[in-house]
Amino acid sequence: MTSALDMVIGAGEAQRNAKLANEHAKKGEELFAIGNKEGAIAELRKAAAADPTNSHVFFRLGYLLDLVGEEDEAISMYERSCENPPAPINALINLSILLEDRGDFVRAERALKQILETNPNHPRAILYMKDVAASKSMVIDDDGDKDRLKRNALLDVPVTDFELSVRARTCLKKMNIRTLGDLLRTTEAELMAYKNFGESSLVEIKQMLAGKGLRLGQGVEDAHRAARRKLLDQLKGSGNEQMLAKPVSDLNLSVRARKALQLLNIQSLGDLVAHTEAELMGVKNFGATSLSEVKAKLVEYGLALRELDK
Repeated sequence: MTSALDMVIGAGEAQRNAKLANEHAKKGEELFAIGNKEGAIAELRKAAAADPTNSHVFFRLGYLLDLVGEEDEAISMYERSCENPPAPINALINLSILLEDRGDFVRAERALKQILETNPNHPRAILYMKDVAASKSMVIDDDGDKDRLKRNALLDVPVTDFELSVRARTCLKKMNIRTLGDLLRTTEAELMAYKNFGESSLVEIKQMLAGKGLRLGQGVEDAHRAARRKLLDQLKGSGNEQMLAKPVSDLNLSVRARKALQLLNIQSLGDLVAHTEAELMGVKNFGATSLSEVKAKLVEYGLALRELDK
């Protein structure tokens, strides 16, 4: 039976451990501020060992490990930071991103659902849940890894392997469309927006794809997801990651521009910058004036629409 004295001693030890953890955590943040990530990680590991109940320490340790590419340990630290409710939202977000990258869509979805159950309108959770759903839809479940490898091999087939005219091949090469996967992630509007790409080449490519049960743009959401992820990686550690979750309604766009974005299901800045000019211009009544308006708004945030490699 625990005596009152034991309880007092235990409480005192817990206080000392918490104080020691805070000292190591503070030292870690100071080292991180001057660019010494390795030293910061070492201090935060000491803080976590001193006080295994401090969720914030585990989150910060997970974040720094994530920055230096130590993903296994980062996932473990994020999970530990979420053990005691309420789980830190940023830890759940970062955990879901790492799990999605690994193809662990079930656990990624579970982490995001924890956020949406209490905050159904959380913009970043909604954005990343959309990414997870898109990733899941790209996976063929019939025969596990075998079918996934088969599908990936098909997408990696060079477009030069298909019977296309010299003009069509030249245009695709100039647009840096090298594989079947690249082609499926390109829309009809994007092809037609490219200089010297004519109607005959478009018909030729569409017929080639149709013969294989494929169509232009069917992998466009994959391209959008990749663009969002690329920009997120570029912003990582800058403190501006949350900017991508900003609703486009905050941009105060004209009615015409807003309607076009609604038709494309563009809800956030992250969604918007994942699209190209050609995709926006492909929407009825979206003209050069609306395009200039959108681009000007993005410049205010240091952002731009996605560009196809030329």
